[in-house]
Amino acid sequence: MTAPSPPPGVTVATVLRDLADSRALDLELLAGADGLGRHITIPHTQKTGLALSGFDAYLREGRVLVFGESEVRYLEALDGPGRTAVLRRVLGHDLPCLLITDGFTPPPELSVEADRAHVPLLRTRTATPEAMSRLSAVLDTYLAARGIIHGVLMDILGLGVLVIGESGIGKSECALDLVVRGHRLVADDAVEIRSRAQSFVLGSCPALTRHHMEIRGLGLINVQDLFGVASTRTSKRVELVVQLERWEHGREYDRLGLDESYYELLGTRIPMIRMPVAPGRNVAILVEVAARNQLLRSRGHHAARRLADRLNQQLESAASAGEPELESGEDL
Repeated sequence: MTAPSPPPGVTVATVLRDLADSRALDLELLAGADGLGRHITIPHTQKTGLALSGFDAYLREGRVLVFGESEVRYLEALDGPGRTAVLRRVLGHDLPCLLITDGFTPPPELSVEADRAHVPLLRTRTATPEAMSRLSAVLDTYLAARGIIHGVLMDILGLGVLVIGESGIGKSECALDLVVRGHRLVADDAVEIRSRAQSFVLGSCPALTRHHMEIRGLGLINVQDLFGVASTRTSKRVELVVQLERWEHGREYDRLGLDESYYELLGTRIPMIRMPVAPGRNVAILVEVAARNQLLRSRGHHAARRLADRLNQQLESAASAGEPELESGEDL
């Protein structure tokens, strides 16, 4: 019998513990301790004061509900029975927890109803906008899409380059050559990737194999011990993918660089270059040049397009002047 998969998201208990350890946000538990196993599934918090006045249909499951000064003052303005009725209706939704900001003391009915509904009631001294921003940033890290890809991640001149290809094609040897040339290793063989803000992908190395590299014929080596602390880093944004492929005779390869290819990681498209590998080709130098070229392209300098534009302009000028077209091999 297959074991049931764990619920998605992160538990309130985990967030409470880790925030206390990191001190990114001061949180204290006021009530609802029985609900610490509830799961937060959406990183964005919700602050909808209208829910207290009856418009609670917009409350979303899996999102932390935030009460600031306006919500606390509204509750204080209600009489006891009215306050209890409002809180029971709001806490009847499947909320992971409720956070009170600015250090406000909640009405006693809120703690009672939180215990009754098993919804953790948290409080922070941080102001509402900053508390929501910090908590969302932490939750975004917890709930980011993740995966593991076979390859080597390098920091080349500040650009995160992921080198992929079939096993034994020379990815680690290429990375070692790049380290010797002064670049930095992030991860070898298994690269942990996670999506950040749904706009870029961050790569890192599993803690067990950090700073290590496998070289056929040498075995495992510790790059940091051999080349110093400046030769490695723990994580890097993936900004270019280089796919190493065995050279096939008769196959057409891109010779101009006008066509752009992309590699999809966790739903994010990343520029990709297919690099044929053959005896006599220094792959490390080619990967480094590819990184330099990508840095120029990101700044708007596209050498292949500029040359193509110059050629088109010269051909158009020659055609309009009635001059013969350039012969193959003639200098521009």
